[in-house]
Amino acid sequence: MKADCETIAGRRVLFLMAADAEYGPHLRQRFTPLMTGVGPVEAALTAGAALHDLSRRKALPDLVLCLGSAGSRTCLLGEIFQVSSVSWRDMDASRLGFTKGVTPFVDHPVDVPLATPLPIPAARLSTGANIVGGEEFAGIDADMVDMETFAIARACARHGVPLAGLRGISDGPGEIDHIDGWMELLGLIDERLAAAVDLLPDALARAA
Repeated sequence: MKADCETIAGRRVLFLMAADAEYGPHLRQRFTPLMTGVGPVEAALTAGAALHDLSRRKALPDLVLCLGSAGSRTCLLGEIFQVSSVSWRDMDASRLGFTKGVTPFVDHPVDVPLATPLPIPAARLSTGANIVGGEEFAGIDADMVDMETFAIARACARHGVPLAGLRGISDGPGEIDHIDGWMELLGLIDERLAAAVDLLPDALARAA
């Protein structure tokens, strides 16, 4: 699928989402995202290829906005949070002397700061290749978990494009053992993510 940016307040914005289940009727009225697929590998491949193509066309976005659902044990279910920073919980080369969460021989901090243009609460995000549940949350140094944002952040960094993230909390309290547990709140999250996206024109205009 060819990546195309939306023009908002005179800025080019590329919207990225992982799965159609998160792209409900409210968001469909506002933009058409590029679907990355689920997980860090699919997200890195899709985002990297899209940004390469846009660079070749001299049409890189002024902002990439990655949005969807997230799990959390500390953020309220159904609420929307801006991503203040993202880390990669799968990366652990500490046996070789590298800091856990830092890719060997790549210059990035454990927590990669993201753009926070919107006037809504912000929280730290951890990306990994697993669905987190139960007591696994206790071992993760972040407020929320997802499966794509860090990979997209690396692709954006390669092309010098700022990234912002919006996440609605779909699960976390209790145990999640079926896809229905993830999907139960997606309708509400769709509506609330759309309301957050509606704040983007004024935020980008103020930053101009």
